[in-house]
Amino acid sequence: MDPRTIIQGSEQDGLLPAGTGDRFAGYAVIGLPFASGHVLSLRRFPVSSVGPGYTSVWHRDRGGRWTFYSTVAPEQGCPRYFGSEIEKNVVVPIRIEWLGPAQFLVVAGSVLTWEVTLAESRTSRAMNTAARLLPEGWWRKRFVLRVMGVAARFALGTGRINLSGYTPNGHEFVANPRQLWLVKCRRAIIRGVDLGTVGPLVEQAHLRDFRIPQKGVFAVVRAFLKANPVTPSPRIQTLTQRTHATP
Repeated sequence: MDPRTIIQGSEQDGLLPAGTGDRFAGYAVIGLPFASGHVLSLRRFPVSSVGPGYTSVWHRDRGGRWTFYSTVAPEQGCPRYFGSEIEKNVVVPIRIEWLGPAQFLVVAGSVLTWEVTLAESRTSRAMNTAARLLPEGWWRKRFVLRVMGVAARFALGTGRINLSGYTPNGHEFVANPRQLWLVKCRRAIIRGVDLGTVGPLVEQAHLRDFRIPQKGVFAVVRAFLKANPVTPSPRIQTLTQRTHATP
């Protein structure tokens, strides 16, 4: 099936992963670096154990400052886990519009317009086949996740990838990319600035243990997080921006 059909199915299923702790299911542009030094990421979780489903766009400017745009309050979304390294959290309407079987548009209020095209390679198809054959119980094993991260690094050229570790706020995370595609960005404009061409950064971006790929990757994903009782979560900075959804 094409990406659009698969994603539309995940939107309709609304199945929360089994387990304990905070759990999410959906899809994501895990990360997309630009030669200009900017970074974009997208998270769309139709189901969440901590509140309503939500959409979030992460932006790191060329100076290294992170802004998270989200459709829910920070304590119900990604800043709950990454807030201590975020400069601003902005609540804003975000829509994802599929323009074709492998192309979609992301619009965040009047702030962001981002066109994405997805593609496959022989390597990505082989990795997806291997993922489908993986026993369900193996998806939470740290050794298996390390092997998957190493495979992505060398087979796809993503740079170092951690599928488990700790977030800036001290939560332990496990990420399960169940199916993936490569990202080709046609154009991304944020606050009137064109981010330019896609390309790896001089130094790979990261938020504590979570590393942004050096090549754009889109994935159907499940995420599991739990608080570390030894490390208290820092205060979440909140900035709410009132905007109108783009027609």
